[in-house]
Amino acid sequence: MKEELLGPKVENVAIALVQMINEEKEKEYYVYLINLRDDIMEGIIVASTGYGENANTGEKVKTSTLRHCIEILLPNEAAKIEPIMPELFGLSNEYWLSFWVNDTLYDKRYVFPAESIVEENFVVIEQLGLPGVI
Repeated sequence: MKEELLGPKVENVAIALVQMINEEKEKEYYVYLINLRDDIMEGIIVASTGYGENANTGEKVKTSTLRHCIEILLPNEAAKIEPIMPELFGLSNEYWLSFWVNDTLYDKRYVFPAESIVEENFVVIEQLGLPGVI
């Protein structure tokens, strides 16, 4: 494949899955997009899907693909993408990100591998002040 077809490298952008405690003192989980760049991201699209195998039956499992749009994300800003249920942590959870900076289109695939979303792997996500994986 020709080098120019690969597109520009995505740097200083993160997808984080964080844990929050709601009013009923129950754990909830959300996925965030974090702009660690010095420039503004625009026309942002995030497509999310989960896939893997059922541990009991060995059957292939795939969730619906959800698409989220965010008009603009300023430098060092975060945007909530979606809630995620703990039942999906046993699957690989993929987030495909596309966005514009000036007149350049960027895209990147982020994957949380199956069983990687566990509290032992949580760190405090500095930009959000919440525990999670990034």
